[in-house]
Amino acid sequence: MAGGRPLLGVGNELLLGHLPGPPHQVVGNMTRSDWDDLPASEREAITNQYGQIKDIRPADSGNHADIASTVIGEHGTVFVKAARKLPEKDGPEVTSLRWEAKVNPFVNEFAPRLLRSTEVEGWLVLVFEHIPGRHPDYSPGSCDLDLVAKAVHLLQKTSPPAVVDRPVTMRWHGIGGDASPMSGQALLHTDINAKNVLITPEDAVYFVDWAFVSHGAPWVEMGQMIPWLLSAGHTPASAEKWLHQFPAWREADPTSIDQYARLHTAVWTRRHEMVSAEWIGPYLADVRRWASYRGVLE
Repeated sequence: MAGGRPLLGVGNELLLGHLPGPPHQVVGNMTRSDWDDLPASEREAITNQYGQIKDIRPADSGNHADIASTVIGEHGTVFVKAARKLPEKDGPEVTSLRWEAKVNPFVNEFAPRLLRSTEVEGWLVLVFEHIPGRHPDYSPGSCDLDLVAKAVHLLQKTSPPAVVDRPVTMRWHGIGGDASPMSGQALLHTDINAKNVLITPEDAVYFVDWAFVSHGAPWVEMGQMIPWLLSAGHTPASAEKWLHQFPAWREADPTSIDQYARLHTAVWTRRHEMVSAEWIGPYLADVRRWASYRGVLE
């Protein structure tokens, strides 16, 4: 809760400043911790398993962990995400990592596998397999768009496991307006921005950061991608044209998409008022540009 009101779009278990989507290291007042902040026993355990640490490369994006780094050891490379608990409860980062760990075994077709989960000295530490790859280019005409589309098609055909019991409609809780058009039983990553996608040298595609996986109407996945397409240079018209390849989007009721655009704009307008993060302004501008294109900007 913040100011006695439920936080919008992240579920009541997450706190203000830890929101889906931003490709930045600092969100609100959160800054990444150093590797040496991890308990010595956990650093030693990782060293024992993967060999003497040769290099540590902090991730250049994401905001749902205190530590997020590629750890290169003599005997292997892994990706480590870790977060501190608050004194009396988990806190938003730990809550996010618990959810990601809980879901991971069921989405290994699309996500790096969780290899190890440890709680030690007030920290939750997750060790994932390392996927060597690059982030895609979402700009118009990029060949990467075809690779990402293929992976999204496969994701759309995957039924959500029972463990994914969070409805995507919780994003709009407390904002007012009917969110029922967004309800459904499709498995949704909900944050397929380019920084959350890895393309391997063999052109395999992986989605990372499953902190906001939920279930809902399948076309919501497409709607969530629109601001990222716009920020990469698409127009609202060209973004929707690209999304037309997905049956869920093509067959969705236009009035439902309009309602989504209204509520998405309302949520991010509210967040812009409540959160001091540089990325929100440009993101909101793209959200509003699309809503204006659909004729629902109030």
